Amino acid sequence: MLTVKENATIVGVAEIRKVMKEVLEEMKTNRVILTKRGKPVGVLIDYQQFRQMEELIELMEDIVLGQEAAERAKRKDRKWITLVEAERKLGLR
Repeated sequence: MLTVKENATIVGVAEIRKVMKEVLEEMKTNRVILTKRGKPVGVLIDYQQFRQMEELIELMEDIVLGQEAAERAKRKDRKWITLVEAERKLGLR
């Protein structure tokens, strides 16, 4: 194991079995970068950190989708069709 930044540690895939206990402990405070033949192949992070990242991504997606919907609603050239009309156009009816 090699610490490269204050919050990142590098571990070779071949080495991980030998140091799994240390890796699990390290994950509590740092991200662990897995390497294979010296190239990064994955990252291990604490589960709580993972959940926070997922929630942040979902929040950002909601904000972007909300902005897109607001922009579409402002357009004056919009045309609406019913679900039945859309199905007919797509050949589903």
